[in-house]
Amino acid sequence: MIKKFKINSLDRFLKPKNVLVIGGGVWGKSIVFQLKKIGFNGKIFAVHPSEEMFCGCKTYRNIDELPVPIDAAFVGVNRLATIDIISQLSKANCGGAVCFASGFSEAVSELKDGHELQETLINVAGKMPILGPNCYGIINYFDNFCLWPDQHGGQNVDSGVAVITQSSNIMINLTMQKRGLPIGYAVTAGNQAQLGLAELAMNIVQDKRVTALGLYVEGLGSIRNFEKLVSVCDQLGKAIVIIKIGKSEHAKVSAVSHTASLAGSDKGAAALMKRLGVARVDSLSEFIETLKIFHCHGRLLGASVASVSCSGGEASLIADISNGKQISFPKLTKIQIEDLEIALGAKVALANPLDYHTYIWGNADKMAQTFISIMQGKNIDIGIIIVDFPRSDLCDPAAWDCVVEAAMVTKKAIKKPVALLSTLAENIEESLAKELMQKDLIPLCGMDEGLAAIVAASTQKTDLDICKNPVILPNNNKNSRLLDEAYSKSLLSEIGVDTPRNVVVKNSELLDSLPFEFPVAIKALGLSHKTENRGVRLGLSNAEELKIAFVEMAFSEYLIEEMISDVLLELLVGIINDPAHGFVLTIASGGIFTEILSDSQSLVMPFNRNELNAVIKDLRIARVIDGYRGSDAINMEPFIQSIFKLQEFVIKNSHDLSELEINPFLITASRAIAVDALIKM
Repeated sequence: MIKKFKINSLDRFLKPKNVLVIGGGVWGKSIVFQLKKIGFNGKIFAVHPSEEMFCGCKTYRNIDELPVPIDAAFVGVNRLATIDIISQLSKANCGGAVCFASGFSEAVSELKDGHELQETLINVAGKMPILGPNCYGIINYFDNFCLWPDQHGGQNVDSGVAVITQSSNIMINLTMQKRGLPIGYAVTAGNQAQLGLAELAMNIVQDKRVTALGLYVEGLGSIRNFEKLVSVCDQLGKAIVIIKIGKSEHAKVSAVSHTASLAGSDKGAAALMKRLGVARVDSLSEFIETLKIFHCHGRLLGASVASVSCSGGEASLIADISNGKQISFPKLTKIQIEDLEIALGAKVALANPLDYHTYIWGNADKMAQTFISIMQGKNIDIGIIIVDFPRSDLCDPAAWDCVVEAAMVTKKAIKKPVALLSTLAENIEESLAKELMQKDLIPLCGMDEGLAAIVAASTQKTDLDICKNPVILPNNNKNSRLLDEAYSKSLLSEIGVDTPRNVVVKNSELLDSLPFEFPVAIKALGLSHKTENRGVRLGLSNAEELKIAFVEMAFSEYLIEEMISDVLLELLVGIINDPAHGFVLTIASGGIFTEILSDSQSLVMPFNRNELNAVIKDLRIARVIDGYRGSDAINMEPFIQSIFKLQEFVIKNSHDLSELEINPFLITASRAIAVDALIKM
């Protein structure tokens, strides 16, 4: 069992005066080279068994001989030697260490002692913070410090974002970006053996120079710590954007229901981020552009956009790319139209997105008047000026100065975020992007990623007190068993969920005295997918048909139940124990159309009434619920009440529950009936 230690403060580790390099190979030499290149003004020491000098640094034979306490150490030796070195550093009160070696828990399929060795590493580290193992380390661009054994592309900044990744190579790529994003901290977590992403970030975001946080995540680690991180960032007013990768096969392998494919780990991650109010993106380009919005402005109030360009092609392009996204272009008001007519004259068709043509190009005053007229509306969250600047090595960009000048006047007048958006990422060069940010403008490089960033940056902070409303933690049970449908339905009935009247039958003679009327359904017990295994027959209208089905199906035990008539809607409700994100509820179009329609929404539990109403509204089938083509709206209240009864069941049984699915959940004018149910405990 891994011991739990209270880790010392990371201040010495993040901003050291004395640095130690252990490991004399190419990686150790690169550490020294990168420290000197970045301009580190502290002292660099090295431990080496034979060399007198190491890359210009005086060497010592062992850690005990060092003349000063070490604030930060890079341990670049093999995995077994790493254990001994970390133990020595901890006893010497080192401020923190980067564990470069691999061969720990990330390699258990190749090295059977990987987990055991990682536990040993954590134990010998004690209270000393360690990054990794299996990671490159840390770069502090604020204070010109790095423990980084490779090239990187960042530069010194006074304020900027913090980026934390599990992947070291992804971090290298991010530091090489030329989009103008100021990165203050670049930290890799590797295996997260001791310091997880959340624990690292909670220390780093306290730095007043950090404006926002970006996370590249393979596994969240502790859900509780991640909740604490979100709460801390909300208190500090610093937004988070995350890329969550790695679609877990856990649910798909262990689940027996449809829910697994609808609400696997990726859907669980999305639901958790939505609950916590964390922006989530799919690509590194979107990641960088979202961080730029957060750095320059913070969260957007929404994604209502006023867009201007001097080209009809650009106006059409932004409209097409935004189609189907959460971006909206509010119609122009009467006042806006009047103001635009004054600025542009009668030759320009007025709309949002606006093509203002080139009649006023070069007239910064007229351009500013136009931009202000369309962007000052109360229903506008961000103004976009579409502009691609000419490449400076072959062209003269001076003719584009008018756009920047007009944008600055506009920003000051409307007191809202204003972005200069290029259609192609390379058409705002890095030097210009930095200059625009100094002028309080947001440079968004690339129309696709820029618009995706606007959607992500409009993710709203949760209204919940996260610490007082934590998610239900998953259980780690390896073994579970599938309850048969009769027992599953009896459990549902006990908590007040409506189920069809039914009876379990083993003997055909009992079919003449059913406690309810025909028509009925007959279902074989013990099957998870009855339709595929010919284990169900529906709509049997009399005892004769029922007896024939009993014999022909040839199973040992059956559930006979009443058929539900006058059905208005079929839904699926599923709950899975997602080991990475907690218990996840999924609601989807049900019955045989579950996989065909792929119409589903997910929530992490527990949730409130507003959250549940929102996901029901987001279903494509919501148009049927609200009344489609003149039909009456469907009363969803019995269904909603049943969902909250299921939530109470999950809360009470969270230590044992593995999976629960009701498919279909039939909705009639007055009832919500769990017709097919399975529970795995």
